Amino acid sequence: MMRWRMLALLFAARVGLGFSFQTTASASEGISAAFGLGYAEIGMMIGLFTAPGLFLALPVGLSGRFVSDRLLVGLGLAVLAIGGLIAAAAAGPEALTFGRIISGIGALFGMLYFTKMVADLFEGREIATAMSILVMSWPFGIAMGQVGHTWLTTEFGWRVPFAVASAYCAVSALAVLALYQTPNVSVTARPGRTAFLLPREWALILSAGVAWGAFNAGYILYLSFGPEMLKAQGLGVLAAASIISIGSWLMIGSGAVCGQIADRVGQRPRIIAVAMAGAVAALLLLVVPGVGLGASLLFGLVGMAPAGVIIAMSGDAVAAERRAAGMGVFLTVYYAIISLAPPVAGWIFDATGSPMGAILLAASLFALVLPATLLFGWIKSMHPLPHLQEKV
Repeated sequence: MMRWRMLALLFAARVGLGFSFQTTASASEGISAAFGLGYAEIGMMIGLFTAPGLFLALPVGLSGRFVSDRLLVGLGLAVLAIGGLIAAAAAGPEALTFGRIISGIGALFGMLYFTKMVADLFEGREIATAMSILVMSWPFGIAMGQVGHTWLTTEFGWRVPFAVASAYCAVSALAVLALYQTPNVSVTARPGRTAFLLPREWALILSAGVAWGAFNAGYILYLSFGPEMLKAQGLGVLAAASIISIGSWLMIGSGAVCGQIADRVGQRPRIIAVAMAGAVAALLLLVVPGVGLGASLLFGLVGMAPAGVIIAMSGDAVAAERRAAGMGVFLTVYYAIISLAPPVAGWIFDATGSPMGAILLAASLFALVLPATLLFGWIKSMHPLPHLQEKV
């Protein structure tokens, strides 16, 4: 069907976001050697990719009232490609910083409107499954980068991963502009309804944003500092990156399965409770020498499985005619959390000389997801509205 073909197109294009994000982490040793940067500064570089969303997510969400989703996604991917080229050509940390900020602006458009496009395509039917498939494009791109960018950095230097990721985003922009088909049913404002969020929608979208932000911040710290933990235990650079990437590969399948379960039986809080227990356990196991592979398997199969279930809350929180504005609020919270986590974790690493503190911070963030999910369910149960009802 058309909506599934469009989902496949959006998945392939959205891979570029994760592929571009991972460049700095995978090339960190080369960047550090070239510019003399510490872990806190590298962590800041990683966080810069997401920092623009903290200030621009809301206006970008409101821009959807005037420009088509397809054009905004194409623009975002093009800007993402330009930012990567600036970083690849950087002669110093200032230019690299500027390139990461430009990339982050482009990624913001993608993060917001990829999600909105899928919510519009699948509204009221198989939404958790569709969202689970979409969000798996992010770890798919990251897993590609963990191995591919690490190899490219080792063989050709730290600039090449940025250039390769830029090329992927440029091709993706052209593909979306040429091939994406808008769903037949258009969303228009209902008479007498405000164009911005209702008070109850504010509460729902904020709690959903905290859950999604904490979930992704924990994942980013796992990706960024998990390899450092394994390297501290004696593994080589490529071996450590490969083991950590296994979790990202596995979550592509486990996420789709989890989304189908949620669509069929509901029970969102129970699903998330089990998964977050698995994520915390996996991170704690990661600090034990010799069990890195087992920890990565548990992380990918269980801990990261409910990604689509969590982000689907954003679609449940706000009426369709206010979805773009709601996504702007949702991503503002998300970006606030994931922008702060990497530099804080990097500061802990520099202060202690060990990645263990960063891993424990990641575990704490995963533990926060369940209370935010329970709060979302409690708010919904107070005064259920027709467009927000679901199986629980």
